[in-house]
Amino acid sequence: MTTLTRSAAPVVVKPGATKRSRRPRRRRSVVLMIMMIVFTVYSVFPLLWLIINATKSQASLFSSFGLWFGDGFDLFSNIAQTFSYDNGIFLHWFGNTLLYVVFGAGGATLLATVAGYGLAKYRFPGRRAVFAVVLGAVAIPGTALAVPTFLMFSSIGLTNTPWAVILPSLISPFGLYLIWVFATDAVPSELLEAARMDGASEFRTFFTISLRLLGPGIVTVLLLTIVATWNNYFLPLIMLSDPTWYPLTVGLGQWSAQASGVGAQPIFNLVITGSLMTIVPIVIAFLFLQRYWQSGLAAGSVKQ
Repeated sequence: MTTLTRSAAPVVVKPGATKRSRRPRRRRSVVLMIMMIVFTVYSVFPLLWLIINATKSQASLFSSFGLWFGDGFDLFSNIAQTFSYDNGIFLHWFGNTLLYVVFGAGGATLLATVAGYGLAKYRFPGRRAVFAVVLGAVAIPGTALAVPTFLMFSSIGLTNTPWAVILPSLISPFGLYLIWVFATDAVPSELLEAARMDGASEFRTFFTISLRLLGPGIVTVLLLTIVATWNNYFLPLIMLSDPTWYPLTVGLGQWSAQASGVGAQPIFNLVITGSLMTIVPIVIAFLFLQRYWQSGLAAGSVKQ
């Protein structure tokens, strides 16, 4: 029996067709490159201004161009004045911010990890209702809850205390949702079943297997909560009235008001230098934790 095969007709490609097809891609690449450069300049410009002006004295701030250095290099002098001004209150604010970050951001990450993992890997009645509540909480801005939170904490006598900042910071709906979504695929159910068949308890399975696989998601939530707590301004502003409990954001805001209000004090150089120093811990945290952003940790753990 003979089988006839019909060969495909040859396709003739014109020399100019390839060039014409590449032109739109090149144009898109140029446009994207320009947009990226503009976005980079827009993002780096405030940081550059902050670094340059932190090297100037109070007199040089208003006598020289903002994007160029002054007559002298006064960065170390400004740092010393920032730490010594008002009996070293800046260092006290720095300690308060660390306190809020350790307990607020750390606790929020822990609660989001445990709750997100449980919602992703366990089936129970009301799970969909919890999912709807979490999504609704993500959609509500934090500023909308600030006044009700203040009234609630005021009624129980917790305002003007560290708990007024730490307790609201423990709730991170977006972090919970992120861990929930990440744990669904990052922790294979087959791996958990194999651990249960070997006699491992749920707690041992979570701490020895699941927690390692959730590493990138946990680091992501931790960085988000650290940045949110470190830069938190409105909540401490309405909750705290004692300057000894201020975080850096509220404290620097008070210094800025002193420098520009009635009876202004010449401390604009301290405000700028203090703002620069508040960025350094966040940069260090990103550089230290970014190595844990690894994907594919569960690859090969389940035999197909």
